[in-house]
Amino acid sequence: MTPAQFRKIALSFPEAIESSHHGHPDFRVAGKIFATLAYPDAAWGVVILDPDEQKFYVKIDSAAFSPVSNSWGSQGATLVHLKAARTGVVRSSIEAAWRRRAPKRLLTSDERRATSNR
Repeated sequence: MTPAQFRKIALSFPEAIESSHHGHPDFRVAGKIFATLAYPDAAWGVVILDPDEQKFYVKIDSAAFSPVSNSWGSQGATLVHLKAARTGVVRSSIEAAWRRRAPKRLLTSDERRATSNR
C-alpha cells in the first residue's frame, strides 16, 4: 500500500474530504477526523477505530496494524504500516473508521442500528 492508495480509499467515502492536522494530511467526514497519513512519518497512516475494532485488526494483521503508543491508542487510534498492509484490509479498516465518524444520514439503516448499539 502506498500513501496515494490510502488517500484514494479514504476519499472514496461519501462526503470525505482531505484536510490537515498538526502538519499531517487527515481525512474527515462532517468535520470529524477518521484517518490520517504520515504519522509518525511517511511510512504510516492512522485509522480512528473503536477499541474492539482495533483489537480485531491488530489480531488479523499485526504486521500492518498496531495501537498508537499514547492515550489515543487506548481509545482506538490505530497505526497502519503502509508497506506491510494489504489493500482489502486497509479499505475495511478505513471504512470502519469512516462509519464511526459519519453522520447518521450517510449510513444505511443497518449501519445506523449497529452504531446506536455501541
